[in-house]
Amino acid sequence: MGLGIELPQLITGPVEWDASADVIVVGFGIAGACAAISAAEAGARVLLLERNGAAGGASALAAGHFYLGGGTPVQSATGHADSVEAMIAYLEAVTPEPDTAKIRAYCTDSVAHFDWLEAHGIEFERSFYPGKSVVQPGTEGLMWTGNEKVWPYRDQAQPAPRGHKVNALAEHGGGQVMAVLAERVRQVGIEVRYATTVRELVADGTGRIVGVRWHDGAAAGAVVLAAGGFVMNPEMLAAYTPRLAEHFLPLGVPSDDGLGIRLGQSAGGAVTRMDGAFLTASFYPPADLLYGIIVNKAGRRFVAEDSYHGRTAGAVVAQPHSTAYLIVDSTHMVWPELPMVKFIDGWHRVSEMEAALAIPDGALRRTLTAYNTAAAEGHDPEFGKHPDWLTPLTEGPWGAFDLTPGRATYLGFTLGGLRTSVDGAVLRADGSVISGLYAAGACASNLAQDSSGYASGTCLGEGSYFGRRAGAHAAGISGAAPTRAQRAESTGMEGD
Repeated sequence: MGLGIELPQLITGPVEWDASADVIVVGFGIAGACAAISAAEAGARVLLLERNGAAGGASALAAGHFYLGGGTPVQSATGHADSVEAMIAYLEAVTPEPDTAKIRAYCTDSVAHFDWLEAHGIEFERSFYPGKSVVQPGTEGLMWTGNEKVWPYRDQAQPAPRGHKVNALAEHGGGQVMAVLAERVRQVGIEVRYATTVRELVADGTGRIVGVRWHDGAAAGAVVLAAGGFVMNPEMLAAYTPRLAEHFLPLGVPSDDGLGIRLGQSAGGAVTRMDGAFLTASFYPPADLLYGIIVNKAGRRFVAEDSYHGRTAGAVVAQPHSTAYLIVDSTHMVWPELPMVKFIDGWHRVSEMEAALAIPDGALRRTLTAYNTAAAEGHDPEFGKHPDWLTPLTEGPWGAFDLTPGRATYLGFTLGGLRTSVDGAVLRADGSVISGLYAAGACASNLAQDSSGYASGTCLGEGSYFGRRAGAHAAGISGAAPTRAQRAESTGMEGD
């Protein structure tokens, strides 16, 4: 791979199997759970292997949003019209290199996927939270969680809220989601083995993946890798996403060390978008702070302040020395509810603020003057800030919050992973399929590619959806996975 990162060994010789299944799922987060359930529903015998002592993974840390649309029951019940084509147009607009096949499949199947989630016990309240926040404060089932109303996207696709949160208070949804899916795994009779770390993949003479091996055992079957991202692996971060190696707190669990990705690479799987990362140091709520302006060290604005917090964070990091400040006047001076950005000070004169922040003399004053003139006329010609958050900032004293990484507290996780087909099959660099090997969730690169295009609910949404597709195809739908007889013939061993 050219980066000096050691890969697991690919086993190609005869293996003494301790177990066999039609489908082996590696990882019990949301992607692994949905892959296992989907494979079992397709009639496969499934073995689910989890390296930790319980289910959940990083999915259990999520707030519980699923990014879904196209006219879901929650959207319809709360009076929000949406269409598949509008959802496709939006996701393609915010994605640097959109995978059209994956986006179209995800959006086309979004309502049916919502129905599948509810049928498996995941509940969504038919209610809407209208405020601008990171997470609904209550159990509301729908809110805006992306940049749908942010320019230029609101002109490229009809906006609609698509952040569907499970019926749980505030940040507690992810744990509830995983508890429901873990119970469903139990109900359908899937065998689960905890404290089992897969060390190697096993291939036959043709390169087909026919099983896995752990420290004291091995199992034969088609394999779905769903073992998380690599935010907890300093070596991989330094190689692929150096911006996460400094001044960012990793958002994940200890097992997010990239092992699943490296297992796929050991079989010849290609990786893609490995520099992609989600970043955030949200300064809202309260939403009053969105009326402020964000400037860089030159005193210039560089992003619409009403952007989703991940988009703002990505824009901050791209500035010279990643330096940025949120400026508010006394009318809109409130304290952030999340302890992520720090208040610097207050000043009675803009010139004093410029000097204190080491902004060139007159630069911030010119920025404020231009902004206030346009805001008084109800528009923002520079960045298209939505009129809902547009007002002149004229009432001193003025205050500043520091958005600079290292001074503000940034959280982040990785978005890159194995290159896969729309059905989750792991692909080589030339686009060919590695038979018997699939990947989903944070092990694979699917919809989200960077912080600017991310929306809350993307991870649980794409992880559950593409996990389902991978599980179903690994189970043998469309003849994608080898049968037990084929595995026995290729390895010369039947297994149990």
